[in-house]
Amino acid sequence: MELTTLLPFVAIIAFATYVQTVTGFALGMIVMGAVTTFDLVPIAFTSVVISAVTFVNGLVAVKGNVQALDIKRVMFTCAGMFPAILVGLLLLDYMSAEFNHVLQLLLGATIIGAGLMIMLKPDPLKEPSSPIVFGTSGTAAGVMAGLFSMAGPPLVYLFYRQPFELKTIRLCLVSIFLLSAVMRTGMVGAQGGLTMEMGIFSVLCIPMVTIFTWIGKKYPPPLSNNNMRRFAFFLLILIGISLILKNL
Repeated sequence: MELTTLLPFVAIIAFATYVQTVTGFALGMIVMGAVTTFDLVPIAFTSVVISAVTFVNGLVAVKGNVQALDIKRVMFTCAGMFPAILVGLLLLDYMSAEFNHVLQLLLGATIIGAGLMIMLKPDPLKEPSSPIVFGTSGTAAGVMAGLFSMAGPPLVYLFYRQPFELKTIRLCLVSIFLLSAVMRTGMVGAQGGLTMEMGIFSVLCIPMVTIFTWIGKKYPPPLSNNNMRRFAFFLLILIGISLILKNL
């Protein structure tokens, strides 16, 4: 791996890790969108690295905060998500080989749609959603996790509408992303899709992920929660637009 590829990739990982730590989401969307926009590495390769760094980010973020988790909702969501990850992986294998151009357009449209959908979210619900709603959202997230290692959009939309404390929302999201990363990596490994280069790349990113997760926990930005989310949404929309323009 050339240094001109490794350095910008690690910088993107560091920034996305910080954003995810302070908001509970966006790591996969920022990394996948930026890396694909700049043609650093293929989508399938990036997806594996995202899974690895998401796992590390989740472990560091959840450590010492397990009591704030809503474990029941996490389980409902994962029940729908895990089988759907395989569907997304099968789609990725097919589209990576035959329709890479379409795959990048789809990624751009997904990122833009996610940013707009979350930005325009309705007011929080008065009562938590039903288990079926969490499971259905998990299924949609699983397909996206399999395709792009980017389970965030449907989950962020659902959890930020719940009448939960913000800390609980963040930790539930990070925990689900952690579990999806483990499941996705295991499925990719079973398919023979893991390479030594992917492993080395992931290991090189881990120290930066650990550092910026800790920084995010200890030193959040001097922005309100709403402004921080708006910044993340705006960034995602810009990334999505750049991907679509590049492939038109």
